[in-house]
Formats: sequence, C-alpha cells, structure tokens
Amino acid sequence: MKITFKSKLWRSYKGAELISTGKVLIYSVIVGIIAGLGAIVFLILIHFFYTYVLGNVAGYSISSPAGEPLIFGEMHKTFNPVLLILVTTCGGLLSGFIVYTFAPEAEGHGTDAAIEAYHQKRGIIRPVVPFIKMIASAITLGTGGSGGREGPIAQIGAGFGSFLARKLKLSERDRRILLAAGMGAGIGAIFRSPMAGAVFAGEVLYRELEIESEVLLSAFIASIVAYSIFAAKFGWLPLFSTAAFKFTNPLELIPYTTLAVIVSLFSYIYVKVFYGIRDIFHRIHIKPHLKPAIGGFFVGIIGVFMPQAISMGYGTLQLAMWGKIAFTTLFLIAFLKIFATAFTISSGGSAGVFGPSMVIGGTLGGAVGGFFHYILPTFVQQPGAFVLVGMAGFFSAAANAPLSTIIMVAEMTGNYDLIVPAMWVSAISYFISRKWTIYEKQMENRGYSPAHRYEFLRHALQSIKIKDIMKKEFKIISESTPLRDIFSILSSEKLDDIPVVNTEGKLTGIVTLHDIKAVLDSPEVSKMLVAEDVANLNVISITPNESLHDALHKIGFKEVNTLPVVDEKDKTKIIGIVRRKDITRIYNEIVEEIGS
Repeated sequence: MKITFKSKLWRSYKGAELISTGKVLIYSVIVGIIAGLGAIVFLILIHFFYTYVLGNVAGYSISSPAGEPLIFGEMHKTFNPVLLILVTTCGGLLSGFIVYTFAPEAEGHGTDAAIEAYHQKRGIIRPVVPFIKMIASAITLGTGGSGGREGPIAQIGAGFGSFLARKLKLSERDRRILLAAGMGAGIGAIFRSPMAGAVFAGEVLYRELEIESEVLLSAFIASIVAYSIFAAKFGWLPLFSTAAFKFTNPLELIPYTTLAVIVSLFSYIYVKVFYGIRDIFHRIHIKPHLKPAIGGFFVGIIGVFMPQAISMGYGTLQLAMWGKIAFTTLFLIAFLKIFATAFTISSGGSAGVFGPSMVIGGTLGGAVGGFFHYILPTFVQQPGAFVLVGMAGFFSAAANAPLSTIIMVAEMTGNYDLIVPAMWVSAISYFISRKWTIYEKQMENRGYSPAHRYEFLRHALQSIKIKDIMKKEFKIISESTPLRDIFSILSSEKLDDIPVVNTEGKLTGIVTLHDIKAVLDSPEVSKMLVAEDVANLNVISITPNESLHDALHKIGFKEVNTLPVVDEKDKTKIIGIVRRKDITRIYNEIVEEIGS
C-alpha cells in the first residue's frame, strides 16, 4: 500500500509544482514595475544621505564603483573623526527609532524576514514594512552603517508582491510566488543582475542545493522588468569595471583552492560574530530603539581607524579589482568589515548582508591574490581576478547559495571569463560550509518547509481515489429490519453504523449504534420500531472518483464513521463503503511517507 501511495503521491505533487498560470505571470510584471521603481527611489535616498550627511558633515571620502557614479556628487570636506562617530551613532538612533516605532519586523537584514514570510507566515508581509525598511535602511547605509542594499530591496519587492496578492485575493501558493518574485526583482534591479536576482529568489530559501522551481518563471519576468526600469534610469553598464581577466593556467586552481578554504573559514567567523553580537545586544536591557545607536557608535570607532571597513564598500571593491590597495590592507579591511557589519545589523539596524559579504569576500580574494602575486609573480599575474572569485566563494559559503552567486558576480562585473575558477571556489566553499549560514530562516529543503507540507499532503490525499480504498463487501439492512436485529448485527460485526436500503435496493439512510442505544432502554418502544423509524436520512455519501481529500473534507469533525460509496450517475445506488478508521490509517501512512 505504501509504495502505491508514494508513487501516486509523488507524480501528483510533482505535476502540480510545474503548473503556473498566465494570471500570476501578468501580476509578476506589475511586481517588477514596482520593484524597479522602488529600487530607483531607494538608491536615490541612499545617495542623498551618503552625500549630504556622511560626506558633507563627517568629511568621509566617498568612493563608488565605476558603474554607479554618485548621484549628488562628492563633497570635498575635511575628514573629522569625531563627527564620523557622531553621524554613525545618530544614524543608528534615527533608524532604530523609525523601525521599532512603526514596524519592528523591518529590523535586521531583510532577506531573512522575506524568507521567514515565505516559509512560516503564508507569504504575508505587512504593507507598512517595505516603506519603513526603505527609509530606515537608507538612513543606516547613508550614515556609514556597514550593510548592503539587497536585504532592504528584497523586503521592499517581497512586501509589494505579498500586498498585491492579498489585494487580489490570490491563493496562499500564488502569494508566496509573488513574494519571491518581488524579492528577486529588487535584487536583480539594484545590482543590475536580472538572471542572478531570479535564481537567488529560488535558491536562497533553502540550505541544501535546491531551487524553488515554482517561483522561477515569475521571478525571471519580474526581475527583467525591474532591471529594465532601473537601468533605463541609471544606465546599462555593469556595477563594476574590471580588466580583461582570463583563466588560462590550470595550475592557478591551486591558489584558488587556498582561497576557497580561507573564505570558508572567514564565513564561519562572519556568521559566529554576526549572531554572537546579536545575542549580546539581546541581553542588554534597554529599549530596542536605542540599540542601533550603540552599534553605530562602534561602527564609527572602526571607521576612524579603517574608513574602508564601514559604509557599503563597493568603491573599495572597485579599487581592489584595479589593484590599487595593498594586500595587507585588504586583509585588514575584510576582518574589520565583519565586526562593522555585525555592529550595524545585529544591534537592530536595518541593512542587508549580501553587500558586506561581497566586500569581505572580494577583499579576502584580493589579499590572497596579492599575496600569491607577491611570492609567485609569474604564476599569479592577475591578482585582481581573485577579487571577483573571492566575492563568489565567500557568499556561497556564508549563504549556501552558490549558483545565484556565481551568476551575480559575473553580471555585476560583466566578466564571464572567470566562471571556471568561480565555480571551483564556490563549490569547495559551499561543501565546507554546509553547517552554517548567515540566513538562519532558511529551511533545509522543501520537505522541511511549512509552505509545502500542507501542499504536499493535499496533493497526496487528492492522488488517492475512493475506488482504490473502498470495501466492496459490506453489510446493509432493509427499512423494515427490527431494531433488535439491527443491534445484533452491529454487535456481532463490531460496527458503529450500517446503511439502510428500501425494497428496490436504493440507499435511503444510515442507522448508527448511538441512535438506537437510547431507544433500546425502553423495551416496549423498541419492539415497535424498525430501521426506517430511526435511520438518519441526511446521508453523507461519496463517489468512486472522488479523493481521500474529499472524504476528509466531508467527514470533518462530524460524527460520521461510514461513508457510503454511491454510483456516479445514481446517487441512491450503493456500491461500497469507506470507514473513518480506514481513512485515518491511510492518512497516517501518507503523513509518514511525507515525513520520511
């Protein structure tokens, strides 16, 4: 029985997973439009605070990647370390006040919140969250907080996808699909990596190397639309400019393997420091509104000694690709960036972890490449190439998302000639780092996700037809059967109820043991009664081609122990029965199969 159920169950479920309606795809276009516009507004806000607060007040020297010039220009002010600490502290304070006053779920790094909404909250994100996330994250990043843009924009896109699905009264499954599509669209737009954004939306949900296939098509459509709108405003060039890096020497896989081990080790440190500092802040008994200010204060301290370790850091990555930073300095930036990110986000600040991961991985890659170029200059001739590969390897290790990361690094840099070493390093680092992740809301795989447990169970129950489980040999009684005889039949057969038919063999009702027990206490009355007198005429029946899911729905919490199976064309012709205990037994077998 179990093998039959399992094969039917799997075929039914897998077939349902491949279904995607045109209606949802059209809605994905709308999600992409809003995500693209949201990415534009978000980037403008970041640059506004970046320029007029961090640059104009603190005199922080702002650098940017080649594909993203500063929107408001650079302020040439003298750097003031005291004002830098004041700016990062006040930025944390303002961000914390906004988040914890209006939408506490907007704290942290955003992507995790979207992942949790997908798995645990039926695809629901409160409509206010994207707006609060946008403002708070722009303040955090624009005042020197060490964070990334992907978490906030992921939550912004996901929030609108969830909002649209709720307004249109779509199913829970479609709501989750649009949520994930919005997440991918936001990332695809702001990093100018439409393919990677879509793949990321399906891959980041799980720790195992598994992609949520049902969201991919919608995520691709939404990501393309969002990217097109964003690039139409800010240009079509990749985010970073790189030299003509090539992979032409297989022996370079040796230093690349060294890089894989190092980024894996640092990803472990990253995760432990990130959540360790979060636990410390949880134990501080003050209002949560104030905690990001404390984190901002420590970020400012780090920024005084190593300015490249705070803020977004994409300009630092660009300089590393161009070979303009010493490898010893790059290593120090990577180490301090871990702590700056943890103080920014783990204190309750609002920003993403993808951007810092790219900076940490890229600077580590630059440090390793620079070191090997220093000791073996003819062997490693392009240390800047290690920056790109380090970016891919580190995030693959930290987030268990190697596929989307490899694509994203290629799209962000416009360099596809390093795919081989990027694949090599990402695969090794992913294998080493399977036991930790920066996204703690990830599920192991689809089987562990509450989003799919009921779906899997429902498809399984629908795959079992009543004709496969009904009993064709069963007891019936006529309408004229005396009560004493009915009781005798029920007792001898150990039944709780029995169908009643008329002289033509047509189903007219059902007699239950519960119904006749009270009457049997009055011997004089019981002698006069027959089945027709005590039968329940409102018979709940089922047909052979209905499913086990239908049977459970019909029984529900009603006191029904037997479902007569009737002919499709003649609902009074009984051809079998299904009992509650058999339905329960088969249901438990299916649940056991799903669990295993």
